[in-house]
Amino acid sequence: MTGETSPGNEARAETTAARSRRRVAQRPPHRRLRVFASDPTLRDSLETLHLSEATVAIPWEGTEAEPLRPGPVGEYVEVVDVDPASGCAYEPIDLNDPFLLASDGLSPSESEPQFHQQMVYAVAMTTIGHFERALGRVALWGPHRQRWTDAEGKTRYRDDFVRRLRIYPHALREANAYYSPAHKALLFGYFPTDAKSGSLVPGTMVFTCLSHDVIAHETTHALLDGLHRRFQESTNPDVAAFHEAFADIVAIFQHFSLPGLLEQEIRGTRGDLGVAEYLASLARQFGQGVGRSKALRSAIGEAGGDYRSRTDPHDRGAILVSAVFAAYLGIYRRRSDDLFRIATGGTGVLEAGAIHPDLVGRLAAEARKAASHVLRMCIRALDYCPPVDITFGEYLRAIITADSDLVPDDDIGYRTAFLEAFRARGIYPDDLRTISTESLRWQEPTFEIDGLPELIASLDLGWDLASDRRQAHEHSLGNNMKVHEFLSSRMTETLSRQLGLDSTLGPGGTDRGHALCEVFAPEVPDPRFRFEVHSVRPARRVAPDGSFVTDLVVVVAQRRCTRFSEASRDGFFMRGGSTLLIDTRKGRERVRYCISKSVTSSRRRERQSAFMGGENSQSLASLYFGDGGGEPFALLHRGF
Repeated sequence: MTGETSPGNEARAETTAARSRRRVAQRPPHRRLRVFASDPTLRDSLETLHLSEATVAIPWEGTEAEPLRPGPVGEYVEVVDVDPASGCAYEPIDLNDPFLLASDGLSPSESEPQFHQQMVYAVAMTTIGHFERALGRVALWGPHRQRWTDAEGKTRYRDDFVRRLRIYPHALREANAYYSPAHKALLFGYFPTDAKSGSLVPGTMVFTCLSHDVIAHETTHALLDGLHRRFQESTNPDVAAFHEAFADIVAIFQHFSLPGLLEQEIRGTRGDLGVAEYLASLARQFGQGVGRSKALRSAIGEAGGDYRSRTDPHDRGAILVSAVFAAYLGIYRRRSDDLFRIATGGTGVLEAGAIHPDLVGRLAAEARKAASHVLRMCIRALDYCPPVDITFGEYLRAIITADSDLVPDDDIGYRTAFLEAFRARGIYPDDLRTISTESLRWQEPTFEIDGLPELIASLDLGWDLASDRRQAHEHSLGNNMKVHEFLSSRMTETLSRQLGLDSTLGPGGTDRGHALCEVFAPEVPDPRFRFEVHSVRPARRVAPDGSFVTDLVVVVAQRRCTRFSEASRDGFFMRGGSTLLIDTRKGRERVRYCISKSVTSSRRRERQSAFMGGENSQSLASLYFGDGGGEPFALLHRGF
C-alpha cells in the first residue's frame, strides 16, 4: 500500500546503510605526520619560522586485526627508545591515538621524546617509499647471515629474513649517528654544544634524530646494504665515498618534496636554485653543533680539480654529490627556460623586485618534477651497478644505461646534463676511449646462455610493490638456488671468465697449492667450482609513455685469496663477479647486460693491494673476517 514500508524493504535499506557506513570507514591510504622540515634551526629566525614544520603523508600501516603498534612498530621499522647514557626508557608513541590521528601527530618539539619517535618513523618511511617507487618492488633489509655446522661437520650459511629495521633515537651520547649492519639498526646520538655557533648557544642539546637529513642519510645506508651488501667493503677509494655520497643525494633530493621550502627558496633566489642555501645544504644544526657556523655539507660545489686526490670518504663523496646536483640544476634550467622567457617578454632578464607568485608556483612545479626524476634515476641505477668494488665512473655508466633503457628519447637532455656535470669534475670511466652518452651505456654481451626461457619460467618473480616482504625474501632465496644450479650446469671456463669468475677456485676462494690456503680456508679444497648467487630480483619500471618494463637482475659473486705481494704470506679476499640484466619477455629472453668485475684481474689486484696496504685498516678487517668486521659506519660517521 502507498505510504507503507514492507519488512523486506526495511532490511534492504538497513543493508544499504550498513554498506555506506563501511565505505566511509575504509582505511585511509596515507597517514599524515608533522615533522621538522629540516631541523630545529629553522625556528630560530622570523624569516624561516613558517618553513620550520612540514606534514608528510606516508603509507597507512596496520589493519584492524594488526594495527600499527606503539613505538611505532610497523611492517618496515621498529622504533626502540631507550637511552643507555641516562638509563631511561621512554614511553612509546601510539600514532593510532584518536587525538593524534586528528592532529597529524604531535607538534614538532625538541624536548618531547615521543615526537622524536614520530620524526624518525615518518622520515624513514618517506625514504623507503622513494626507493620502492623507483625500483618497483617492496624493500628488503640486508639479511642476518647465520653460520652453523651441519650433521656432517660442514660449515653452512643461512640468510635469515629481517622484517624490521630497528631505530634508536637516543642510542648515543655523542655527536654521531650511524647504521649498524650487524644489528640492522639505526643509532642516533645527542650532544651539547660547547660554544656559540650559528644560532646555537653554549649548552644547547643537539638531537641528531631531529634532523631530516641525518635520518634520510642513515636510512639510505640501510636500504643500500639490502641491495649491495659488498658495498660495505672499502676495496678502492670510491667505495666508502659512494656509500656516503649516495646517502647525501637521497637526503638532499627529499628536500624538494617538502611543501613550502622549495617555494621560499625560489622566491628568495628569484628562481636561481644554484644559490639555494637551504635546499642544497645538509644537517645545518648538526654542523653548528660541532663548531661550524654553517651546515655540515653542501651539494653546491665548483667544477674542476682532480677528485682522485681526495682520500677522505666524505670529501671525496662530496664531489659526486655536487656532480649530481649540478646535473639537476642543468635539467631544471632547461625545463624552466621558457617560463623565464614568457615572464620577461623574451629577454630572459627578470625585473628588479619580487617575482610574481604565479611564476613561483610554476618554477616550483618544474623544480619538484626534475628533482623527482633525478632521484629516481639515481636509485634505479643501483640495479645496473657491478656487485663489488664500485667506482664513480661505473655509477655514471649505470645512471646513463638505466635511463636509456627507460627513456630512449632524451629530448630534454637529462643524460647529457649528467655527462657534462661528471666530466667537469673529472669523473669518468678509465676504460673508455671516448666519453659520450652512447659510449657510457653498458654494452650488450657477446655470449648467450642456453635455456633462459625454461629458467625464467621456473622462477617466482612475483616480488613487486604488493608483495608480502617475507614471501619476497623466501622466493628470492629459492630463485638464488635455481639460478645457481642453472649456471653451474652450464658453466665453462669461457662463461666463467665472461662472468668475472675463476673456474679453478674451490671452497674459501682458494685453489690447489695456494700458499694462503691454511690461513683463509683450512679445509682441503675440492675441485668443485664455487661461486655465490647473491641476489635474483625483478626490476619493474613504468616509462613516461606508460609502458611497463621488467628485467631480471641476477648478481653472481666469488672471492679469491690473494697475496699483498709475491714475497708476502699476508693476504686478503679479493671479490669479483657480475650483475646480469635479463630480458624476461616471452620469446625475447636474453642477457641484456653483463656488468662484471673480474676476480682474476691483475690490475684490480694491484690497485686493491696498494689501497689496502695504506691506512684503510677498517676495510682490511672487513675483508679478513668477512661479515663480522664490526661497524663500518660508526667511526666513519663520528662528527658525521
